[in-house]
Amino acid sequence: MPIRVLIVDDEPPARDELAYLLSEFSDIEVVAQAGSAREACEQVMAHGPDLVFLDIEMPGGSGFDVVATTLDMEDAPLIIFATAFDQYAIRAFEENAVDYLLKPVTEDRLSKSLARAREALSAREPRDKARASLEQLLAGVGTPQFSRIPVERNGRIALLKPDEVVFCASESRKLMIHTTNEAWPCHGICTMDALEQRLGSGSFFRAGRGVLVNLERIREFSPWFNGKYNLVLDDAEGTELAVSRGRVQYFKERLGL
Repeated sequence: MPIRVLIVDDEPPARDELAYLLSEFSDIEVVAQAGSAREACEQVMAHGPDLVFLDIEMPGGSGFDVVATTLDMEDAPLIIFATAFDQYAIRAFEENAVDYLLKPVTEDRLSKSLARAREALSAREPRDKARASLEQLLAGVGTPQFSRIPVERNGRIALLKPDEVVFCASESRKLMIHTTNEAWPCHGICTMDALEQRLGSGSFFRAGRGVLVNLERIREFSPWFNGKYNLVLDDAEGTELAVSRGRVQYFKERLGL
C-alpha cells in the first residue's frame, strides 16, 4: 500500500517542489495539498493521510495548531516538519523524535525522512508513538499562549477577546463563534477540542461534544428532562442550550454549587 501524503505550506512553489521530489518515490502518493492551517485541518479530516509534511509559519494559524488538532484524532498521521526554523528549534524536534526537513529540501534528506516514516508506519503502534512524540514537542517547544479567537468577518480575519464570545458551536462541519449579536466562522482552528485548548480553563465550559459556553454569559439555568440542564444565555436572542447529562455535575462544580 502506498504512503498517503498531505503537503502543507502557504507558498505554492514550495508545495510544488516538494510534490515533485516525492513523485520520484514509487511508494508515495500525494493525496492533497493545503496552504493554511485551517485548510490543512480540513484535508486531514477529509483524506486521513498517513503522513503530513507540515510548514510551521503560516498566516491565520501555525503548524502547531494543526499538530494540536491531529492529537484529537483516533488515527493521527505522522508529522514531518518542513521548516526554516533556527537550529535551536530543530534541536528540540530531534530531542522529541519528530523528524524535520530544513528548507530548501534536498532529495537526499527527504529520502532519509521517508525511511524514518516507513519504519514508524511499519512499527506495531506507530500512531501512539507519533502522538506521544508530538505531545512532547508541544510541551517542549510550546504553543503560543494566545487566547484571542480568529474569525472570518467581511473578508478579513478579526480577533475576538474571550469575553466577547457567548458560545461556540459545531454547525454544518464548521466551528461558529457566537457573540452578543452575530456569529462568525472560526478561522484556523478546526475542532472543538483545539478551540477549548486555545481558550484554556478560563470561564469556558464544554456543555456537550459540540458546544463550548462562556459561563460568564449565562443568564439563568434550570433542570431539564433526562437529567440535562437548560441554559439561557445573555445574547440578543436569549439562546437556550443544553448541558448533557454527563456534564451536569461538572457544570455545578464550576459554578461552585
